[in-house]
Amino acid sequence: MAKKPSLKTARKRLTEKRQELLAIVESSKESRKPVELDQSRVGRLSRMDALQDQAMALETERRREIEIRRIDAALARVESGDYGYCLTCGEDIEPKRLELDPATPVCIDCAR
Repeated sequence: MAKKPSLKTARKRLTEKRQELLAIVESSKESRKPVELDQSRVGRLSRMDALQDQAMALETERRREIEIRRIDAALARVESGDYGYCLTCGEDIEPKRLELDPATPVCIDCAR
């Protein structure tokens, strides 16, 4: 069995990923602004494209927020000493699984 990542390494990776996501959230604010529906300045197809782009940006933002919450929960587990253990069954989470997704809360068996 592979070696479990250290709490220091896990905390560093989670914190870096969180900061990266927050930077993306900040830089993408413009794409989530309400679409201007002034028909005298913007054509119907352009408005439809803008609405679709806005909807996609909002969904992407929703997914980023979920990932940030997952990271925050994993950081809380690091602090409490529960990091690396499945929240469902309590067994160790495979180190390779944690390496791929350090915020994962469950082992592969429970994820199925």
